[in-house]
Amino acid sequence: MPKTLADIKKALDSNLGKRLLLKANGGRRKTIERSGVLAETYPSVFVIELDQEENAFERVSYSYADVLTETVEITFYEETAGQAALS
Repeated sequence: MPKTLADIKKALDSNLGKRLLLKANGGRRKTIERSGVLAETYPSVFVIELDQEENAFERVSYSYADVLTETVEITFYEETAGQAALS
């Protein structure tokens, strides 16, 4: 896993438009799992467009610090049958 915020941003920039599985800490021992597409990256945050069949909202955003502190784990799906992990 990348060790700095710049490394995390660079890794996410190279995966723009790819499908992913997101696991986020929801507090009080809750883990939120969502799937969607990495839509955009900005200097401080990244945006994920969620699958509408499963979620009430269209988009969520997280900071690169959330990935660094492991509050958010991201797993990218490979184009073929398997998966590749960035988490």
